[in-house]
Amino acid sequence: MTVDPKYEYASESSLQHANYMKNSKAIGVLWGVFTICFAIIVVVVFIQPHWLGDTQESRGTGHFGLWQACRMVQDGQDVICEGKLTDFNSIPTPAFRAATVFIGLSVVIILLCICCMVLFFVFHSSTVFHICGWMQVFCATCMVIGVLTFPAGWDSEIVREVCGPQADDYNPGQCGVRWAYILAIIGVCDCGVLAALAFVLGTRYVKLLPEHYITSGSLYKGEVNSAFIADNQSTPSRKSTNIQPVMVVPPGVESDHYSEYSHHTLRSNKGFRQDTFSNNSVANFQL
Repeated sequence: MTVDPKYEYASESSLQHANYMKNSKAIGVLWGVFTICFAIIVVVVFIQPHWLGDTQESRGTGHFGLWQACRMVQDGQDVICEGKLTDFNSIPTPAFRAATVFIGLSVVIILLCICCMVLFFVFHSSTVFHICGWMQVFCATCMVIGVLTFPAGWDSEIVREVCGPQADDYNPGQCGVRWAYILAIIGVCDCGVLAALAFVLGTRYVKLLPEHYITSGSLYKGEVNSAFIADNQSTPSRKSTNIQPVMVVPPGVESDHYSEYSHHTLRSNKGFRQDTFSNNSVANFQL
């Protein structure tokens, strides 16, 4: 039986699609795990006041975060941190306030993105990946704005008391950039990669479905017997018009009991008698 190339292509496409879906599920799980890790990074960056800090050459002792400014008191024993999220007026500079707002928005967006993962049980995975991808794009954008806005407040008096008079916009003076600021920059790159991966997982699923593979809203599964399913759905007239050829052997022509596609019989066998058939009879064989 000859199989329509259309169904062969559909079967191969379905196998490729099944293999891709198995791999995409594993990649999707890793994407979810890394998204949760990124959310932890953003929360730590938002809370910790170690974006800018003193060095051995600094004029004073202290460190600064988004909404906290920690300095050592005059007795040189304790470090006091100033600034509260509930009171924006306590944040030292307008640049620090803007950075606090944008990094705070990124925290809220990434937490909502994690909550949206529950939608995998309700909606199609492609739709959920696109929703989470756009949320991660907005999260990365807010983080970029916050990272670029924070150095604009280094010219304030409270920063110059620790970093010296050389401190200016985007110039830390005698201070140095600390681990929280570096972690925020890494978080921006991480969020961009996660957003790109979410869009890839959402679009490749749709592209792998062949056009002729979807008929009347239903999806044919790629079993090996897809050709037989198509055969069974054909019209009865096709089977009724299938005429089998008949071979007529004229009188006097030797004929064998075996098909001509099988092994040839030995004409020299003693048990073979040519007078089995009458010269006046006609033998009909159906192929």
